[in-house]
Amino acid sequence: MTEIAEMIDPVTGEIVGTKELAEQLLRQAKEQGVELVGPGGLLNRLTKTVLETALDAEMTEHLGYDKHDPAGRNSGNSRNGTRAKTVWTEIGPVEIEVPRDTESSFEPQIVKKRQRRLTGVDEIVLSLTARGLTTGEIAAHFAEVYGVTVSKDTISRIVDKVTAEMTEWANRPLDRVYPVIFIDALVVKVRDGQVRNKPIYVVIGVSTNGERDILGLWAGDGGEGAKFWLGVLTEIKNRGVEDVCIAVCDGLKGLPESITTCWPLATVQACIIHLIRNTFRFASRHYWEEMGKDLRPVYTAPTEAAARERFDEFDTKWGDRYPAITRLWRNAWTEFAAVPGLRRGDPPDHLFHQRDRGHP
Repeated sequence: MTEIAEMIDPVTGEIVGTKELAEQLLRQAKEQGVELVGPGGLLNRLTKTVLETALDAEMTEHLGYDKHDPAGRNSGNSRNGTRAKTVWTEIGPVEIEVPRDTESSFEPQIVKKRQRRLTGVDEIVLSLTARGLTTGEIAAHFAEVYGVTVSKDTISRIVDKVTAEMTEWANRPLDRVYPVIFIDALVVKVRDGQVRNKPIYVVIGVSTNGERDILGLWAGDGGEGAKFWLGVLTEIKNRGVEDVCIAVCDGLKGLPESITTCWPLATVQACIIHLIRNTFRFASRHYWEEMGKDLRPVYTAPTEAAARERFDEFDTKWGDRYPAITRLWRNAWTEFAAVPGLRRGDPPDHLFHQRDRGHP
């Protein structure tokens, strides 16, 4: 994100640095006895000014002429004063003046009609909900920190709205073909009576255009087997995924078999990152860097034959010291071996009808 280093002074019109402008505003606020936060505070006033300036700019764009511009005479629509409105923001309630037009056709986007909360407030509610706070505790938090009375019903509506959007997202139709899908897990802390770690499984698909898309998220308990994975993959298939060329995953119990049950022609490949991570568990930390360099030619080899040659060299060097690493790689070799060539931008029909996976 590009940082804004300079701004125009609203009084003099001169270009000044943002730090200099902030120091100037703080100095003036201190001289005038104005608090930094709270009702009527500096941040409250600045937020009010920014929102009202943006709304005035939207009105100018809507009408097609600036305020007091003679070009607006007899145009059929013009400014018609303002109306007061209080919106909830991340710094508390802010009272603003929203411009109106004579035809009542102005539809502001910065603060929309009937909108009483800026998006930051919704994000705070969701963040507190995710941390396990009840609606009553969240309402008390807003009253104590922001001086705003937010009802439990309002908090529930915010959460319900997002829940409905999440449900719609989780059931959306998917592409017909995904050249590659990745299956992995994130461990998150969940409050369920008590705080505990819980795996959240994520399936990421790479489209035929090379774009990544999260296909879904599923909560588990760490003991998932073939039945669980078959249910997850069947759900993805029922949402429109007819074929998968490569499925990259760790050696989770029952997962490879479930993949080939849903998509018989799919190639299951062991995740290289997980394989390397498991490799280091058998070795002393002192050798990790050297061992990583020796493994790189194996998993970057252009062909399976070349990969076998590089691994034989690796085994000659490290096999006697760490035989468990040799067994780990040889047991995973079938799923690790070279995968079919896929080209960025291949159309879905071409991939779907390409039954000889060994040829690009």
